[in-house]
Amino acid sequence: MASTLAVAPARRRPAARVWRERLPGIVMGGPAVLVFLAMFIVPMILAFVLSLTDWNGFSLSFTFIGLDNYAEAFRNPRTVDAAVFTAVVAFFGTILCNGVGLALAALISGSGRANTLMRTIFFYPYIISSLIIGFLWSAMLAPEGAVNGVLAHVGIPAVPFLTEVGFAKASVILTIVWSSFGFNMILFLAGMKSVPLEYYEAATIDGASRWQQFRSVTMPLIAPVFTVNLVLTLVGLLKVYDVVLALTDGGPAGSTQTIVYQILKNSFGQSELGFGAAQSVILLVVTAVLGLAVTFARRGAEKKVAE
Repeated sequence: MASTLAVAPARRRPAARVWRERLPGIVMGGPAVLVFLAMFIVPMILAFVLSLTDWNGFSLSFTFIGLDNYAEAFRNPRTVDAAVFTAVVAFFGTILCNGVGLALAALISGSGRANTLMRTIFFYPYIISSLIIGFLWSAMLAPEGAVNGVLAHVGIPAVPFLTEVGFAKASVILTIVWSSFGFNMILFLAGMKSVPLEYYEAATIDGASRWQQFRSVTMPLIAPVFTVNLVLTLVGLLKVYDVVLALTDGGPAGSTQTIVYQILKNSFGQSELGFGAAQSVILLVVTAVLGLAVTFARRGAEKKVAE
């Protein structure tokens, strides 16, 4: 004879008890949420509203002009040139910062005082203000600066590092890389230190060389670190302006202006805050799209490696 077991319905907890259980989390997370709203969401909304106006930043009156600022941003030659140079800086800077950082991390990942000293030396430029780095290299690369002084001493003609368009663009990119690769190196070092030694021991027993161990053991296991480095570097380089301000001030002939430099120049130098806000919104969207695209692409690569 089959017996039927009656299942008692789940008792609902009183609402007051549920809120008491959630209250500590709300209290602890509330300040962070408020800061996020005040420092990111609200300014973003205000920037979008301002981008629809012709506000100059000083008067109390302004006119809503719709999407005119966005149309102007896409057809303004200065803005287009700044966006192209920003893309060049982001592309080559991301490759060089991560390439140099990864290579140095692999070379000095061992223990010992010499490796510790080298890590400190390579990381030091990152903690210096970008403005100071820009002014430092501006003094060194100037037509009568230290570098050209050394070249003249050995009979080599002066190089127009900051006065010729091609050299100026290369100088900006290399200065940014010099000031930033230390951060990438430290993240790669942290990833390499987290790899269990047993994997290397097994690879050594199998007869794998140092290069084979790096390619087949280290790189797959630090793939998440590589993803983080790529995204952080790309996003950081898309908004670079301080090195440009101190090194070339956008010259020669505006050839090294980045998009953020152009935004600040339009917003405050030319009192076109509405136009600058439109450029900022476009940059925010582009940065978010590129950051997500790189993240998803790298996640896919990580899954393939794990398989």
